[in-house]
Amino acid sequence: MKSQAKRSIMKIARVIRSKNSGPYELTLDIMFKDRRDYELFKKKKLITAGKIAALYGVDKSDVLKIIYFEPSQAIKITLKRKIPSGTPGDTDIYGAQQHAPLLNLKF
Repeated sequence: MKSQAKRSIMKIARVIRSKNSGPYELTLDIMFKDRRDYELFKKKKLITAGKIAALYGVDKSDVLKIIYFEPSQAIKITLKRKIPSGTPGDTDIYGAQQHAPLLNLKF
């Protein structure tokens, strides 16, 4: 039996974005095109703290929340920022360019 090729999150997501959730946290959003895919991810818990930690190269404890947000068929993930927003060394004050690792998600 052949193994099924994995699909990219970019095929089923309407929006993948990031933004600050205060100066010390970052929120990642995955908004699905249709309810069926959203429900599949929710039921099978395809997004985990371990998976996000591995993508971002952080400790699992730095992934603070994974929330399924019904009204927009979205998964919202909150993690600690490595560097507080606006402090020396911060390269993305708004946290708007931090979603790129999510684009590598396969399922």
